[in-house]
Amino acid sequence: MTAAPASSTVPLNILSIQSWVSYGHVGNAAAVFPLQCLGFEVWAVNTVQFSNHTGYGAWTGAVFPPELVAELLDGIEARGALPECHAVLSGYMGSEGTVAAVVGAVRRVRAANPAALYCCDPVMGDVGRGVFVRPELPDLIAAQAIPAADIVTPNQFELELLTGHTVHTLDDALRAAHALRDRLNPTGPRIVLVTSLTRSDAPQDTIETLAVTGEGAWVCRTPLLPLDPPRNGTGDAIAALFLGQFVRTETVATALSLSMSALYALLERTHHAGTREIQLVAARNDYAAPGQIFEAQQVE
Repeated sequence: MTAAPASSTVPLNILSIQSWVSYGHVGNAAAVFPLQCLGFEVWAVNTVQFSNHTGYGAWTGAVFPPELVAELLDGIEARGALPECHAVLSGYMGSEGTVAAVVGAVRRVRAANPAALYCCDPVMGDVGRGVFVRPELPDLIAAQAIPAADIVTPNQFELELLTGHTVHTLDDALRAAHALRDRLNPTGPRIVLVTSLTRSDAPQDTIETLAVTGEGAWVCRTPLLPLDPPRNGTGDAIAALFLGQFVRTETVATALSLSMSALYALLERTHHAGTREIQLVAARNDYAAPGQIFEAQQVE
């Protein structure tokens, strides 16, 4: 299974099914713009529309019914566009119905284009916060979305939750990532991208992202910026950036290096600005051409 390379003259299209906020950048509001800067046409399907992300403690807006995903796919399909969809990206899923709707959308896209990739960001929780979605969602995502996915992008907490493995060292992370990888779509590239990896045997004041495939494993390490609290939307942005770079380059190590270098540039701008919201627009030139490149190091 391959995607259209960056040199192809065929337009590259990604269907992104996520939440939307009017103020700030999470969900599609964090994923669509970086993908557009990488040259993709993004077909955004919003599962909610809120005034702002829920980390503020108060928000306005509405959760859209899961049936809306299928209805919007009907309209896209009626345009004859599904065969030209190169990948599906999903993030936060707020209900049981949304999980089923996303997996149904993936099936419909693959029926039209069997080469299309599905990247699932299994948003469930994080270190320090624990599980912050409805209690039934982790099991539903594990049972329905993970087996359909070609690429999954859990953070360290979500990797542990999905596999039951505790991660303290690089060997722990590799073991857990391989266990998760074994559950992915068997006909796809089966890539596990572990974000926000902090292990006891890593250099101090660094943070890593680990990519594990059937051909090997790579770590990309960047300085740990003093962002306290961590900024919402960074997980959504890295899932989009990695997927986009993988579709463009078809090389995991290159996609890991470029996407993490771009994310670091985004977070560095955010740190210097001292803002609670990530500086997504200010970093627009960094997505396709980061000024500082952090190389991916093969570890397996």
